[in-house]
Amino acid sequence: MTANELRTKYIDFFKSKNHVEISGQSLIPDNDPSVLFTTAGMHPLVPYLLGEPHPAGTRLTDYQKCIRTGDIDEVGDASHLTCFEMLGNWSLGDYFKKESIAFSYEFLTSPKWLGLDPALLSVTVFAGDENAPRDEDAAQYWKDVGMPAERIAYLPAADNWWAAGPTGPCGPDTEIFYWVGEGVPPAGSNKGTDSENWLEIWNNVFMQFNRIDEHTLVRLEKQNVDTGMGLERTNCILQGKTSVYLTEVFQPIIKAVESLSGYSYGADAEKDRSVRIIADHCRASVFILGDQKGVSPSNLGAGYVLRRLIRRAVRHGRKLGIDEAFLASVAETVIENFKDAYPELEQNRGKICSELTAEEGKFREALRKGEVEFQKLLPNLMKNPQKVIPGRVAFRLYDTFGFPIELTQELAAENGFAVDLDGFKEAERKHQEASKTLDAGAAKGGLAERSDTTTKYHTATHLLHEALAVVLGPHVAQKGSNINEERMRFDFTHPEPMTKEQIQQVEDIVNEQIQKDLPVTMQVMSLDEAKKAGARALFANKYGEKVKVYSIGGFSTEVCGGPHVQHTAQIGRFRIVKEQSSSAGVRRIRAVIEGGLPLEHEDEQK
Repeated sequence: MTANELRTKYIDFFKSKNHVEISGQSLIPDNDPSVLFTTAGMHPLVPYLLGEPHPAGTRLTDYQKCIRTGDIDEVGDASHLTCFEMLGNWSLGDYFKKESIAFSYEFLTSPKWLGLDPALLSVTVFAGDENAPRDEDAAQYWKDVGMPAERIAYLPAADNWWAAGPTGPCGPDTEIFYWVGEGVPPAGSNKGTDSENWLEIWNNVFMQFNRIDEHTLVRLEKQNVDTGMGLERTNCILQGKTSVYLTEVFQPIIKAVESLSGYSYGADAEKDRSVRIIADHCRASVFILGDQKGVSPSNLGAGYVLRRLIRRAVRHGRKLGIDEAFLASVAETVIENFKDAYPELEQNRGKICSELTAEEGKFREALRKGEVEFQKLLPNLMKNPQKVIPGRVAFRLYDTFGFPIELTQELAAENGFAVDLDGFKEAERKHQEASKTLDAGAAKGGLAERSDTTTKYHTATHLLHEALAVVLGPHVAQKGSNINEERMRFDFTHPEPMTKEQIQQVEDIVNEQIQKDLPVTMQVMSLDEAKKAGARALFANKYGEKVKVYSIGGFSTEVCGGPHVQHTAQIGRFRIVKEQSSSAGVRRIRAVIEGGLPLEHEDEQK
């Protein structure tokens, strides 16, 4: 079974269980500054898991591209990935543990679907603690479908408890594992007794409680199910492969790297690692560059992560002897491999390849400058009798010139020096701590915290978007936004800086709509109906899918799932504080709001 077939089977199975297929969303979360990327399939659904009605109903399913960079240094082994796909299904106050477990077991073991051997599956459930009881319900439902008791492991909250944050919705989960050891699993073997030989493939989260504080849980009136299955891992198991890189998901990419480098994958362990890093990082970069919201390489946020991925891939290309620009060529293979599932990759092919080539060129120039700077440092370094390059010096080469520590080590060794790696890590840690302090304000708000202030800011983005189009022209399109309690940030397409007069015009138009106290109304309709009605629908994918359309008087109409005020006078005075470049062809506005009326929560639209 191929990945494409697995993706289709999953969606078809849950459609047969009365789930509605919804579109996977952007890799860049909308108005959630707490994370840089969509890290799980549930991320775009947080508002609905927190209680907001979903226009498609209470049973949903989709496939979602995700990016996780927390363990980027592990990428290169047989299983870790930066970019991956999650297959998901949700119950929003509909079915709960019994049905969720039965659905999962049927899809995995039924010959009509995946047909996995039940004897090669094991599961974990929550063991219970001082805050919540042992999840005997989940364990019993597993036994009901045929899971032997010896294959059920009871694990603590660190393993089997999900929470949106320190407060809010939370609950136990049950994880499903597949045997990857030799032969058949011995008696008594499960994730709790033999963690090395069981590979997680699916997680079912049961949002059953609301956490009030550290020791207080209240049972939710509306209980939800959120599940996620890793497509690459499950595909690997179905094909009997020992690594995700041996499946058709990655093999065409690896073949492209082989052709460019002249190296045959499988001949050398260290070079194999470089090939895997290039394959993963190039795939991730293509997905980020090809996303609806169009992130570009930069020194901040998601753009910085993208830059790091590209440059790490280039560095490992050098290790394979690739001295010319090559990432755009590999990207063409990635696009061909995934364009059917993700049409935006084909639509953005030109941009993907041109930005990869440009960033690769910048990095090669940075390497040249870094090598020149290193040579300038040598006379002073020679005075060091210990022949050790201080960590702060190595970090300055990295931070200022983008010169990788590994290359500093190579040049140091060529000149008889070592590098103080502990000092480098300490300098890097201090830099990260300083960055966290500067960004602390951006960690407030987000989808999970829908305060009155963030709701006002969110509605103001609609007014700002329309005002920009009025002043600058119809080419203006939102490329992302970021909201917290203190300010809003709005990125949009425009080829040049705005004049002072244009900025003032936009500000005046927004405030005029606020002063008119326009009503904010919502209707649920299909996406094609919304577009026919003139609604902006920048990040939606599937026609026929039910969406929420928010109208602000006769001024703005937009497809959106975020929180909104009931009438514009609630927003307050709108003021633009800065207009600047975000990336090539994209401008950024920072704005604040002051005053405004209290929100009428009892009158919120359903």
